Amino acid sequence: MTAYRITKVETLFEGWRRLIRLTVKMPDGRTMAREVLNSGDAAAVLPYDPQARTVILIRQFRAPVMHVEGHPDFLEAVAGLLDGDEPEACARRESMEEAGLRIGTLEPVGLFWTAPGITTERLHLFLAPYAASDRVAEGGGLADEHEDIEVQEVRIDALVSMMDQGAIADMKTLALIQTLRLRHPELFEGVRGSGASHASADGPR
Repeated sequence: MTAYRITKVETLFEGWRRLIRLTVKMPDGRTMAREVLNSGDAAAVLPYDPQARTVILIRQFRAPVMHVEGHPDFLEAVAGLLDGDEPEACARRESMEEAGLRIGTLEPVGLFWTAPGITTERLHLFLAPYAASDRVAEGGGLADEHEDIEVQEVRIDALVSMMDQGAIADMKTLALIQTLRLRHPELFEGVRGSGASHASADGPR
């Protein structure tokens, strides 16, 4: 049986991202077309403070979220396109730009496809320990990229409560939090997996 084979690649739109159409020859000889968002690799990082038992998340505008759900912001991990950098360099760069956070040690989680049915983007995931002294700038993102980012330092108990309530809807962020829980269970000691009753009243700080 012959394998699938891409026989033609066409550019449909060139902008901040490139939309392409792939013509694919199937094993039975038929052809099909698939529109694909051609995007480079990206990196995402979840910084955590092992002493204070907190993590850093960011809240920012996401146009697709507003289009579908009607609200303008989204809570997620620090992330960005590699733009020619190595994944580790990108994670450190984005941590400083978006969260004002100086990152030293990075704990690799893995390389994952974000949405293989529609985009070529792959995501390098990292955990990263930090201390209060590593918060060296305000963050907030880059003005020329229309980023308007709010940095949130969230306690572990509040984080678990937010997850239980569905307040964190980003897949990469959920994967990073669950990895943090598996690799560093001591951070979650005394925190029950259900219930907002065990979260602090003021949530993120």
